[in-house]
Amino acid sequence: MPEKKIAIQVEDLTVQFGTDRVLDAISFEIEAGQIVAVIGPNGSGKSTLVKTMLGLEKADRGEITYFGKPLSQAKQLIGYVPQRFSFDKDFPITVKEFLKLRRPEGKNTIEHKLAAVGLKPSMAKQHLGALSGGELQRVLMAQAILNSPQILFLDEANAGIDLAGEQNFLEIIKTLNTEHGTTIVMVSHEIDVVARFVDQVICLNRSLVCHGSPKETLTEKVLVSLFGEEAGLYNHTHRHHH
Repeated sequence: MPEKKIAIQVEDLTVQFGTDRVLDAISFEIEAGQIVAVIGPNGSGKSTLVKTMLGLEKADRGEITYFGKPLSQAKQLIGYVPQRFSFDKDFPITVKEFLKLRRPEGKNTIEHKLAAVGLKPSMAKQHLGALSGGELQRVLMAQAILNSPQILFLDEANAGIDLAGEQNFLEIIKTLNTEHGTTIVMVSHEIDVVARFVDQVICLNRSLVCHGSPKETLTEKVLVSLFGEEAGLYNHTHRHHH
């Protein structure tokens, strides 16, 4: 078997806001080519973890490396789809112009990336403000993969998409993963989706509660320790026993 390549290594990561320790000594590794979900209750530090990994928040302690390099040398390897994207809907910018802000050259790459996220080429002429929530998410995804990153972060990027859209969204992620070997880290609150879809789960509640395959980690015990008594709502796999 080929040796497993580590895409991301996080060691002893601690982030504190004043006296509030949001992330407490988090350590884990993510192998190249995996789809990984970060789950946990509200306020568990999921977004903080992603933002710190992207260099948008500062760590108080710890180290993060990408393929063995610090973030400063690995930025071009990383794409990011934010949870919310606010802009003035009346601002007259087309999808194509928006994508060109990120990558000025080459028309064909823009059409190509729109196709990769399931949008027609004609979408390039649409105004950004006229898009539906699901379409905008895909445009943000196209933007995140413009430079063909090796690692893609998604911060609850599927929030607010309807179920049919969600299925599509997950298929797009799967395709990026299988066709391009992109390592994907997605923050999610939908445990049943995660359980079916990802290779590894990182369970977070300020400290690391678990890290492993969904089958091994998403036990009733872990879900209760993460989500308290509401765990039943999340744990669809055990629904039929009640």
